[in-house]
Amino acid sequence: MHAIRQYAFGPAENLRYEKAEDPEPGPGQVRIAVAAAGVHMLDTTIRQGAQRGPLPLPELPMTPGREVAGTVDALGEGVPESLLGSRVVVHLGPSPAHGGYAELTVAEAESLHPAPDGLSSEKAVAMIGTGRTALGILEQAALTPDDVVLVTAAAGGLGTLIVQYARHLGATVVGVAGGPAKTEAVRANGADIAVDYSAPDWADQVRAAIGSRAITVAFDGVGGTLGRTAFGLVGRGGRHIVYGWAPGSDATEPSEAELTERGVTSEVVVGPRMLARPGGLRGLEDAAMEAAAEGRLDPAVTTFPLAEAAAAHRALESRVTTGKVVLIP
Repeated sequence: MHAIRQYAFGPAENLRYEKAEDPEPGPGQVRIAVAAAGVHMLDTTIRQGAQRGPLPLPELPMTPGREVAGTVDALGEGVPESLLGSRVVVHLGPSPAHGGYAELTVAEAESLHPAPDGLSSEKAVAMIGTGRTALGILEQAALTPDDVVLVTAAAGGLGTLIVQYARHLGATVVGVAGGPAKTEAVRANGADIAVDYSAPDWADQVRAAIGSRAITVAFDGVGGTLGRTAFGLVGRGGRHIVYGWAPGSDATEPSEAELTERGVTSEVVVGPRMLARPGGLRGLEDAAMEAAAEGRLDPAVTTFPLAEAAAAHRALESRVTTGKVVLIP
């Protein structure tokens, strides 16, 4: 098979497309002929050798990738024969070095989900990771139809789904994205208001667009100056929801004095809180696949050939992609 291999931490060019040994499934495992592999912003951070979160950096050499969709083509000991030939989607685990960037990979049989009929492999792989995260964030945000919602990075994988969910609920949605093309994509995705954050007066544009209303919930997945500005738009009694920050930026962390003075709450909603929820991550994966199968959520994707994984990383880091970035073997 062919796979992406990384022998040293550093730039995207360190991702090499080369021949590798075909993996064999162990007891309780299946082998998957990969049709689509998800790329995460965390993958780019780990590739550079920067630790983010509690997990240590993986040992090298490695094959990155944690999310795949494809067809089961080999079974390990103890796996039901009925799984052979099944079309499946799976999150391989928390480590960024689970071998998803490859033509073949192995997974625990108990972690598989059937890929819904009519849902492409690209969209299925977007939902198994990014979809579950979006639903976990939204579950904790507890939106109502009366909310006025601000979504940063609204053209990204998570942002696209948050916009759809909030609009389906009946909330008023303000989507913020960088550049005219992304802003138009946000508008086409259903946002009531779409604003280009590359404009120096973008916050004033938001205020003018919502008039006498105030932002009641701001979803901040960017941090840095943009996240700070988003926090500043939240009205009294509103909520600032932090679910990440861009490479090179710091997470938005308002002080207690700021929160008290403005009557705003700010909370981080990813990580241990999702793991501790009833049903855990598996429950969120089930819900994400159901939402996609029923058409309630429709992930946007940007695809690259597997051989161009380095280009996919560069594009994601440069923030020129729309939706979830997916590799196609």
